[in-house]
Amino acid sequence: MQVVLLEPEIPPNTGNVARLCAATNSVLHLIEPLGFEITDRQLKRAGMDYWKYLEWKQWPDWTAFQRALAPKTTLWFVECKGPKRYTEVEFGANDCLVFGRESAGIPEPLLHQNAETWLRIPMFNSDARSLNLGNSVSLVLYEALRQQSFPGEV
Repeated sequence: MQVVLLEPEIPPNTGNVARLCAATNSVLHLIEPLGFEITDRQLKRAGMDYWKYLEWKQWPDWTAFQRALAPKTTLWFVECKGPKRYTEVEFGANDCLVFGRESAGIPEPLLHQNAETWLRIPMFNSDARSLNLGNSVSLVLYEALRQQSFPGEV
């Protein structure tokens, strides 16, 4: 699996996602601009010593990332108000799970251009704005891996 963080802003969140990706052998894509320096101490601390086990790539923008995608790669956009729950789709082994900035999410035009692959995580309190980025990535990534019978589990 591949996890894409589009313009992440909070170093510990990105560090936690990096650690998750390392533990699941998932590739992490970081798309600029980032809200921190990749050398940030909080980023390193949250990722602990897992960075050496992580396959990750940094992209200057969304366009550069998209150009580099393998043909037939499915991009799943996880954002509130998506028409389908993340549990209602079939994930492929090389699919990309795309998550947006903590403060603003994924840009609306990008969501509407990809409405058929726009997913949501159910929420039950209308006063709650969103879930933590790391929690959201964990939920969807583990569902995708479950569907594939957890390949590579040790």
